[in-house]
Amino acid sequence: MDAKPKFTERKYLITLLFVIVLFMFWGIAITLGDVLNRHFQHVLKISKAHSGLVQLSIFGAYAVMGIPAGLFMKRFGYKNGVLLGLFLYSAGAFLFVPAANAQSFDFFRIALFILACGLATLEAVAHPFVASLGDQRTSDQRINLSQAFNGLGGVIGPLIGSYFILKAGQVHSNDLIAVKNLYIVIGCAIALIGILFLFVKVPALIDPHIIVTDSYAVPGKINGDKKLFHHKHFVFATIAQLFNVAAQGGTWAYFINYGHEIMHLSDEKAGYFFSLSMIMMMIGRFAGTFLMRFIAPYKLLSIFALANIIICIIVAQGFGIISFIALLFINFFFSIMFPTIFSLGLKNLGKQTQKASSFIVMGVVGGGLLPPIMGLIANHNVATAYYLPIICYIVIFLFGIMYPRLNKNLERNNITQLLIQI
Repeated sequence: MDAKPKFTERKYLITLLFVIVLFMFWGIAITLGDVLNRHFQHVLKISKAHSGLVQLSIFGAYAVMGIPAGLFMKRFGYKNGVLLGLFLYSAGAFLFVPAANAQSFDFFRIALFILACGLATLEAVAHPFVASLGDQRTSDQRINLSQAFNGLGGVIGPLIGSYFILKAGQVHSNDLIAVKNLYIVIGCAIALIGILFLFVKVPALIDPHIIVTDSYAVPGKINGDKKLFHHKHFVFATIAQLFNVAAQGGTWAYFINYGHEIMHLSDEKAGYFFSLSMIMMMIGRFAGTFLMRFIAPYKLLSIFALANIIICIIVAQGFGIISFIALLFINFFFSIMFPTIFSLGLKNLGKQTQKASSFIVMGVVGGGLLPPIMGLIANHNVATAYYLPIICYIVIFLFGIMYPRLNKNLERNNITQLLIQI
C-alpha cells in the first residue's frame, strides 16, 4: 500500500506561507469592492444596477487577463507571475487617488479593472503554484487551506471598509477622501510585499499534475496528446466556475443593501454582518478541508451546492431574521466551491495544467455578469433578487454529481480499487 501523502514538503514551507498571504490580500480586495458598491450608491448617487458595474469591472478583468497571465506564467515561471500580479494590484490601488479627486465613477472602474488584472494574475498563478507544492493527492487540501486565508481576507475587507468608509458621522463618510486614503495604504502594502517576495527563493518545482500520483487517477501515463477541451471534467469545471463566481458576485454585492432594507440596519452595521458572513466562509473552508479526509471532494461539493439552493429560497422570502441568518450561511456552504472546482478541473491534465488554470480563472468573469441583473430586480425588491443565484448552484450541483463520469480516470480508479478490495 502507498504511504499516506504529506500535506507538503519542508522545503516548500516558506513559499507556501508566502502564497497563502497572497490569498488573504486578494480576499481583502474582492470584498472591499462590495463595500465600494454601497458607498458609490450613496456618494455618487447611482442606482443598484449601475453600482453593479463595480463587480463587472473587477471580475471582467479575469476574462481579459486569464490567458495572458497563464502565458506569462508558462514563459517566466510562478515567481515572476506573482510579481506581475502584485505590480498591477498596487498600480490599480494608487489610481484611486486621481479617481477620487475627479469624483468619477468611470475612473474608479478603470482603477478597479487594473487592480483586478493583478488579482486575476495572482489567482491564475497561485492555484497551480499551491498545487505544485507537494503531492497531487493533497492538492485539494492545500488549495482549500489557502482559500481559508482568502476567507480571512474577506473578513478583514468589510471590517476595514465599514469602519473607514461606511461609518456614519465620521468626517469623510459622505465623500471619497476615506476611499482615497485607504487605497494609498493598500497600494503601499502590496508594493512592500512585492519587494519582499523578490528575496524569497522558490525551490525547483516538479508539477505533480504531470505525474500520476493522484488518488483520483489510475497508475499509468496521462494522455498528454489529448486536447485540453476534450477533457470533459475541465470544460465543465470552467462552466461551473463561471456560475459559481456569478453566485458569489451577486450575493456579496447586495448583502449590505439586504441588511439595510430588510433588517433596517445602518450601512456600517450591515457591513459588519457582511464581515461575519465572511467568517462563516472561513469556517466553512477549514471544515471542508477536514471533511475531505472522509468525503470525496466532488461529493462534498454537491452536498454544499444543494444546501445553498435551499438557503437561497429562504433568503428570497425576506422573512426578516430567519432569512438574514440564512443569508449569513450562504458563505459557509459557498466556502469550498471555488477552490474545489478549481482543483477538480485541473486533475490529470499533465503539461496542460497551466493553460487550463488560465481558462478556469477566466470563468471568474461570471462575478461581473450577475450583479447588474440582480441589481435590476433589487431596485424593486432586494430579497427577490436572491432567486437568481439558485440557477448557479444547480449547475455546481450537477458538476459535482457528474464528476466521476466526466473524469474517466476517476471512474477507472474506483473500479480498480473495488477489484483490489475483492
